[in-house]
Amino acid sequence: MSETSKAKGATGSRRGLYIAIAAVVVLGAIALDTTVVTVGSEADLRQQAFEPDRFGAAEFPRIREAVQARAAEAATLAADLKADKAAAIAAHGTMAGAFPVMAVTLTGVAGEGKSGIVPVEVADLPEGTKIRVQTGPAINGTELRDVVGDIAFGAFKNQIEYQDAGAGINRAMAAETLDGLDRDTLQGKTITVTGAFTMINPKNWLVTPVTLEVQ
Repeated sequence: MSETSKAKGATGSRRGLYIAIAAVVVLGAIALDTTVVTVGSEADLRQQAFEPDRFGAAEFPRIREAVQARAAEAATLAADLKADKAAAIAAHGTMAGAFPVMAVTLTGVAGEGKSGIVPVEVADLPEGTKIRVQTGPAINGTELRDVVGDIAFGAFKNQIEYQDAGAGINRAMAAETLDGLDRDTLQGKTITVTGAFTMINPKNWLVTPVTLEVQ
């Protein structure tokens, strides 16, 4: 074999060795950057598409219990807010951004509903205080999501999922609490409601129920 052939053979061998080394390095980098996800594990669940209705159905029972545990009678809550707003919020609500979300229970006479919202005449409230209750079928707002204080934005992929979580909870509530409610015959009847409202205007409460009973 000529010297030239030997040189070419050596060069080819070195090139093959370099390619093999490069391939090993690339495969090693890929392995280091690869996470093994076990089916059903927390990591696996994070990669699945978010299902708002499944989330709402799972969360609503504990939200209902939390609201019932923290709710104050409407007249008592109004008095407590006037006497010591910070203490009343600490006892019966939670801050959600700039405004508190409050838990309340009330009994009163339902007025004429409009667009799924029913005014309720409740005794012993401060003059000028109005209470309205969402009766569906569409339920708006994020009071039920926010009132417990532990369903945080950081637990979701983005703002859309966070909003969808609130909507899923609202739908779960409507299915359990408002299904079968005869909205057309509520006017003039006494109703008992436990729920939550965002206190933007202290004299105008729009309550999203977790329980609603018609007497």
